[in-house]
Amino acid sequence: MLALLAFSMCLPVIGQNSFYDFTVEDIHGMEYDLAQLQGKKVLVVNTASKCAFTPQYKGLERLYKKYGGDNFVILGFPSNDFAGQEPGTNEEIATFCTTKFEVSFPMMAKIAVKGEQIHPLYKWLTEAGENGLEDSKVTWNFQKYMIDEGGMLVGHVPPRKKPECKVISDWLTE
Repeated sequence: MLALLAFSMCLPVIGQNSFYDFTVEDIHGMEYDLAQLQGKKVLVVNTASKCAFTPQYKGLERLYKKYGGDNFVILGFPSNDFAGQEPGTNEEIATFCTTKFEVSFPMMAKIAVKGEQIHPLYKWLTEAGENGLEDSKVTWNFQKYMIDEGGMLVGHVPPRKKPECKVISDWLTE
């Protein structure tokens, strides 16, 4: 009986995968295994080039320069889900990000962050049954999801909050 109990405690809870269980595509079309980020805090942000919040790229880059490296990374996920504000191709988005905002954090391929075509990672981020923490809805571009060093969702920050807000800076320095 104890052996069975010990074995069952090792099994993952169905539907509550880790962030590290996902593989995505980067903006250059290469596979990007999120398991390579184990041990780091990760800020996941859906981005857009033609949005009133697009200047948040500057704050994201400042945050990445200040905290990025061995313990923290930002992943940008372009999405055209809100008012067609990310119409470009992955190549156009990559050029825009590097020339306009000097983005140095990893950018991923354009995906859907809501609706019927929602990417599996965003399904995990937004459904408590998947992430084990909370249900949320991506309300607009530049919504920020915080992932801890163990690959678990710890919360999210709405689009209107800037990347350098107290919630995120406190999380990064705890």
